[in-house]
Amino acid sequence: MHRILLIDDDAQLGPPLAAYFARFDLELECALRPSEGLARLRRGHLDAVILDVMLPEMDGFAVCRAIRKESDIPVIMLTARGEVMDRIVGLELGADDYLPKPFEPRELVARLQTVLRRHVIGQAATRHSDDQLDFAGLVIDAATRSVRRQGETIELTSTEFALLHLLARDAGKVFSRDDILNHLRGHEVDLYTRAVDIVVSRLRKKLEPLDCIKTVRNAGYSLALQKVSA
Repeated sequence: MHRILLIDDDAQLGPPLAAYFARFDLELECALRPSEGLARLRRGHLDAVILDVMLPEMDGFAVCRAIRKESDIPVIMLTARGEVMDRIVGLELGADDYLPKPFEPRELVARLQTVLRRHVIGQAATRHSDDQLDFAGLVIDAATRSVRRQGETIELTSTEFALLHLLARDAGKVFSRDDILNHLRGHEVDLYTRAVDIVVSRLRKKLEPLDCIKTVRNAGYSLALQKVSA
């Protein structure tokens, strides 16, 4: 049974949602405050997080940022606004999906099942891919999910690492924005297309002074580095 953590200050939401989740072999735990949720996450044994944007103490974006400093656990963000820019910000911070309130519980379950499945597949792919990808000035370690630029370790969000690893596994190949989104998210591509450009821009800044990611006009992106021979 998968264990899911809901961080939402609406005390009326958790109990009926937990009863509904149980029908799908999902166990829901609830935290009404971010500090409580983060403490629960650090105790481990959770498989995904459902995170409201509007919270006391700190907003959901700050909580997502805190989670991503410590874990690549799947995160689905909830918002009463459902604005595209909120979705873009959530994606930038490493959220795996975004669902506006009010929502249908069955849709939330479907999205949870999708991100859980993708997380398992991603972990398996990482275990079976080359542990280390070496390029001129850049080393990507899939086993530890770490990146070294000119010998210096740099911090990437889960989304940034997933994008870089995707491009690096097939360096030189041009990936369209839809290719990237299908790999990273799997649905609602039309809503997130602009976000790919934002994530690429952030990744480029972190990789400077290396000029790693090439933009192919009207086509997409590719990794433009020379691979180091074994």
